[in-house]
Amino acid sequence: MRFAIAGNPNSGKTTLFNSLTGSNAHVGNWPGVTVDKKEGVYKFRNKANAIEKVNIIDLPGIYSLSPYTPEEVIARQFIMDDKPDLIINIVDSTNLERNLYLTTQLLEMDIPVVVALNMMDVIKREGSIIDSEALSQKLGVPVVPISALKSGNIKSLMERCIEYVKTPHKGSSFLLRTPLAEQYEKVLELVNEHNIKHPVFHAIKLLENDSIELMHNVALSAHIQNLKLAYEKNEKPFDYEAEIADLRYKFITDEVKPHAVKVFKNSGAVSSAKIDRLLTHRVWGLPVFLVLMFTIFHIIFSDDFLFLESLGIVKTGGLSSPGILLKGYIENFQDIVMSQTDSLLESANAAKWARGAIVDGLLNGVCSVLTFLPQILLLFLSLSILEDSGYMSRIAFILDRILKRFGLSGKAFIPMLMGFGCSVPAMMGTRTLESVKEKRMTLMLIPFFSCGAKMVIWATVIPAVFKDYADFVIFCIYMSGIIVAIIGAVALKKTVFKGIKSNFVLELPVYRYPRLKSISLQLWEKLKGFLTTVTTIIAASTLIIWFLQNFDMSLNMVAADSDSSILKTFGEAIKWIFVPLGFAQGPDDWKLIVAILTGLLAKEAVVSTMGVLYKANGYGPGEQADDLSNEKVTMALEANAVFSPLSAISFVVFNLLVIPCFAAMATARSELKSAKWTFFVILFWLATAWITSFLVYQTGVLLKTVNWVNLIAGLFIAGVILFSIYKRKSKKNKCAGCDKCPMGTKN
Repeated sequence: MRFAIAGNPNSGKTTLFNSLTGSNAHVGNWPGVTVDKKEGVYKFRNKANAIEKVNIIDLPGIYSLSPYTPEEVIARQFIMDDKPDLIINIVDSTNLERNLYLTTQLLEMDIPVVVALNMMDVIKREGSIIDSEALSQKLGVPVVPISALKSGNIKSLMERCIEYVKTPHKGSSFLLRTPLAEQYEKVLELVNEHNIKHPVFHAIKLLENDSIELMHNVALSAHIQNLKLAYEKNEKPFDYEAEIADLRYKFITDEVKPHAVKVFKNSGAVSSAKIDRLLTHRVWGLPVFLVLMFTIFHIIFSDDFLFLESLGIVKTGGLSSPGILLKGYIENFQDIVMSQTDSLLESANAAKWARGAIVDGLLNGVCSVLTFLPQILLLFLSLSILEDSGYMSRIAFILDRILKRFGLSGKAFIPMLMGFGCSVPAMMGTRTLESVKEKRMTLMLIPFFSCGAKMVIWATVIPAVFKDYADFVIFCIYMSGIIVAIIGAVALKKTVFKGIKSNFVLELPVYRYPRLKSISLQLWEKLKGFLTTVTTIIAASTLIIWFLQNFDMSLNMVAADSDSSILKTFGEAIKWIFVPLGFAQGPDDWKLIVAILTGLLAKEAVVSTMGVLYKANGYGPGEQADDLSNEKVTMALEANAVFSPLSAISFVVFNLLVIPCFAAMATARSELKSAKWTFFVILFWLATAWITSFLVYQTGVLLKTVNWVNLIAGLFIAGVILFSIYKRKSKKNKCAGCDKCPMGTKN
């Protein structure tokens, strides 16, 4: 058997899917998380005590079965073409009026429907009562009250579904009791004559002038158009779609809801509205968001967590943040592992090259990335809490209001926000966008939102250069990615993607306490993905880097810093491309170039590569390559004076904006479905990274050497000249207000 779960966004659809199948599918609080249908298996024991299975399909969250969004088309086509045995229609009981609109459409199909009345625990807490039996009688199908979040009554729901799936269901419509009954019956008669499946649903869609129906039933639609004209009697054209929508809501509010809802206070919505007066305020909404994000970065990256040193309370070494403390514990553990491994290899008389490959290559590279695991998990934990509480939807709402001026919509911004986690699912999230132009433009901007893998680079480079205020600099990096995305959006809209227009409908869910189970599942998925990358791509790349660094073109072993090593030969050959960016001007800066290139495998590989390369030269004057004090890459960069503040910013900016990784490139190719567009997008990422990094570094150099008095005076004079030109031009073009104005406004 196959059961499809259909429902509105934020109705608990994916939570129910997880409860039934044990799947780790992502649960979100904004529309568009479930882009494609997800499939899992529900197991149960039948009357003979044998285990049986039901395939559960999680359809995209939709408000109706009209062809307005890709999600609605996906759900509609699956129900029509793939023919599930039963539809579990999950309904948010705190918002019956809107949710039952979809229910009235599902009941018009010849497929058994069971209504899962979700969030009944919330209804009870608010002092409301919903009579599920009365609701069942009005709708004509079983209605089962549940709590998907707490797995309440889930077993009873499935027992009822398994029992009801054997009951044949004929589609029916409330239109028989409305002023459109006669037109509906005539159209239904025509549909039945053509032996079309789901006749009730198709008849209503034809009556509504549904674009999909008109395309598939051209001959039939002509008859129906004549029928409509006969009823309109040459009067003003009648909008059947709007009228039927009004009748659906009238049926719900007048016939269904009064008999089912006994008391309804909706105190949750009221309290959410009070909170939103601050969090979505036109003036204070954005500053609150920025303060919140800075607080998150301060908790993860700050060495002076309570500002004790900044305030002069202590002179040295303020209290470290939780992220820094946890990172320290991991470092101590790695010291022990590396030392013990080296001692074990030495006692086993392992060859020098083997010790170097395992300790300096494999372990050093992998450990340099694993060091930041606590900080990565803390970042994902913070974002998961924001998402699960309902605040992430508010962020999209706040930024939509601002970014519309720059050619971005809130709906396009949702996958961009997902880019803070990983670019791959964020790019897949662009499938929710109706416009091909908007989808392409959004996909091009997603990599500018710093993903979790890039955070490893920031946590390595920034503390080595900006130790006392690393948290603030890292916060600025994330914000600068958003700024570059805005500038890129403006440039693309005025050149490549002219004429993009997008409407954005976003539901703001009621605030909820974050769910431990949901957050744990999300963190486990992130941890599993991170460890998989470390133990495969990172481990392999560090071994390759160590080999290329310690062997020459004739495959003879050489010193790690030898001019004849394969790695240095290659790095020096392409170093000239990066010289204008400021971080490739020293004798050993070819190592940074190699690190950037390995970042194409996975961004974490940038750090593991630096761990291998800078470990070989020791951490300071007089230290040898085989000194195994497990100092981290950050200390190596600091001791070797790899970066100046300006070159560090340039290096970070380049890595922020450049191609994310091969996985993201493959996803972009899959979503764009065009080799030409894929090449253009990759070129756009490379050009944006190089140009921005170039401007950052060269501007910094200019500002260090400029005469500030002359600069300010020059800017003032230029401003006066431009202002006078603008005033003269506006005065010249000013309308005289004559009566000949073609617009009739005299303006």
